[in-house]
Amino acid sequence: QVQLVESGGGLVQPGGSLRLSCAASGSISNLYGMGWYRQGPGKQRELVADISNRGSTAYGDSVKGRFTISRDNAKNTVYLQMNSLKPEDTAVYYCRYRGPMDYWGGGTQVTVSS
Repeated sequence: QVQLVESGGGLVQPGGSLRLSCAASGSISNLYGMGWYRQGPGKQRELVADISNRGSTAYGDSVKGRFTISRDNAKNTVYLQMNSLKPEDTAVYYCRYRGPMDYWGGGTQVTVSS
């Protein structure tokens, strides 16, 4: 079993920044990738950013140049630095562990509004 706990969400004004964290525990391995996904109101869940075990990254088109994913293997934690936030970034953000089985966190709400 793998447990994922996201934190760092909240209310921020357009143009602001937030840093999300996802702490992993349990039967985890640094051999696998992790990622951030989001689901906005009335929308399907979509990829935000992904990072492989070797540190290779991939981003959804709508966040390229604004968001940065990183991981600290010693802390079993993955981060999402979000800059220049827009109202359309409002969503619940979920952490995903891409191991032999997929695991998901419970999500953290990000609201971008003035």
